[in-house]
Amino acid sequence: MLADGDRVMVAMSGGKDSYVLFHQLEALSRRAPVRFSLVPVHIHQGQPGHDPTPLVEFMKSRGCDVYVAHDDTYSIVKDKISEGNTYCSLCSRLRRAVLYRVASELECTKIALGHHRDDTIVTLMLNLMFSGQLKAMPPKLISDDRKHVVIRPMIYCAQDDIAEQARRQAFPILPCNLCGSQPNLQRKAIENLLADLDSRAPGARSSMLAALANVRPSHLLDPGLWKKLGLEVAQEGSDETGIDNDEALINVSSIVRE
Repeated sequence: MLADGDRVMVAMSGGKDSYVLFHQLEALSRRAPVRFSLVPVHIHQGQPGHDPTPLVEFMKSRGCDVYVAHDDTYSIVKDKISEGNTYCSLCSRLRRAVLYRVASELECTKIALGHHRDDTIVTLMLNLMFSGQLKAMPPKLISDDRKHVVIRPMIYCAQDDIAEQARRQAFPILPCNLCGSQPNLQRKAIENLLADLDSRAPGARSSMLAALANVRPSHLLDPGLWKKLGLEVAQEGSDETGIDNDEALINVSSIVRE
């Protein structure tokens, strides 16, 4: 994730995850075999009453100046999302755009985010249940325009362990007054579902994370993926019959429905 000379922008929301992320990267920078610097950045999204002072003062006490970027994405979200719908998707896209812009302005080579194991699994479940996609969060992501590299150093860390470290360090946590105040969030519902699964099958979340690194493409239903990977199953049917695998799957599905 890190290379010699990297200038790493650490996205600091003021939540427990971002504090622990910076804390761990700071410790790593003192003993890593490569040299890199950290640039803590906080995005002020214009939420009414939001005050990043506790974060700024705490980081200053540790000898770090936080760059506070002001960008009123809150007004955009409130304007575009109708009452009763969740803000998360649009808010995260707007925030990511701000992070990319600020990373360029500060000449940062990497953007570090505080996502952890549980975030990854919740994202996987959300995509499965609501988007029809088998997709989670990678530890390292290159933006579509290839100008930015996003890293998630805590992707294998459990949320409970992060929360415990944040408690021990007594980090001054900033509340989220935008999405955190919304009831019935899909993400919260998935978190409750996973907690129930873990109570019934201890270690379920750990097993799900392991599954993301133990994929069997030939046992999935994506002909496009089979073709990209050059799997033998992708060649069957098309050469002799002239019927594409995608078309064959659609035809079979239609027969079953009838």
